[in-house]
Amino acid sequence: MSRLLSKYHQPDQNRRTQHITPETAGWGYVHFAVYELNAGESVTLAASEKETCLVLVAGKATVVAAEQRFEQIGDRMSPFERKKPYAVYVAPHEAINVTAQTHLELAVCQAKSAGNTPTRLISPQDIGAEQRGHGNNRRYVHNILPDDKPAGSLLVVEVYTDEGCTSSYPSHKHDTDNEPQETYLEETYYHRLNPAQGFCLQRVYTDDRLLDETMAVYDKDVVMVPKGYHPVATIAGYDNYYLNVMAGPTRKWRFTWESDHQWVNSETYAEKHKNR
Repeated sequence: MSRLLSKYHQPDQNRRTQHITPETAGWGYVHFAVYELNAGESVTLAASEKETCLVLVAGKATVVAAEQRFEQIGDRMSPFERKKPYAVYVAPHEAINVTAQTHLELAVCQAKSAGNTPTRLISPQDIGAEQRGHGNNRRYVHNILPDDKPAGSLLVVEVYTDEGCTSSYPSHKHDTDNEPQETYLEETYYHRLNPAQGFCLQRVYTDDRLLDETMAVYDKDVVMVPKGYHPVATIAGYDNYYLNVMAGPTRKWRFTWESDHQWVNSETYAEKHKNR
């Protein structure tokens, strides 16, 4: 199995199903975890130097961070309802408690931050939505914590890719600290499939092919992208959702297209596929 693939496991004693750290991933910035809580169960996260973006992938919860309390937030029981999520940004050095009001699928997105952005609720009306691409390269995006919204290091986005379509494509990379052309950003992909028995394919590779991994990704698996290009392809019969977390030394999303495939962005391709 690829070292870049973290397989889903049943909730452990802490109700955690995924746990990615810089130590386990072999990088310097991104922390990512997923918890599955039953109604009435709680998880507490100790205060640390990390900033946090809590994303309610599915379910409702009450979140307490320092002096702030966000009661019974959440508006979707499955990400495939395609509603915008609720999220909470939590500043560094604040302890967090989350109590599930229903069955809860909670993503904890973290990165070390020296910033002083205050804790806040990110409600659906705060989240921008857009379609990217055309034809079999179309996808639908919810910008939960983009680089034009305040945070110290984190970037968080969720993406829907319909069956038979590609996403994170044309292939692009953000593994070089070379502004303004490109920024260094580590990235995780938390995948969901609908129906749940499905799978998608994700490739992670570099120009020199010293890294070249292709993975069959199942429901609730995580793919780690330390460098290189990282396209996703869905399979007939199965829609894909993924939650992306990125962080690096500069909080800007600047990337480089792989030149062989950049033509898919062309007006000629878009015109050909505009009615699909």
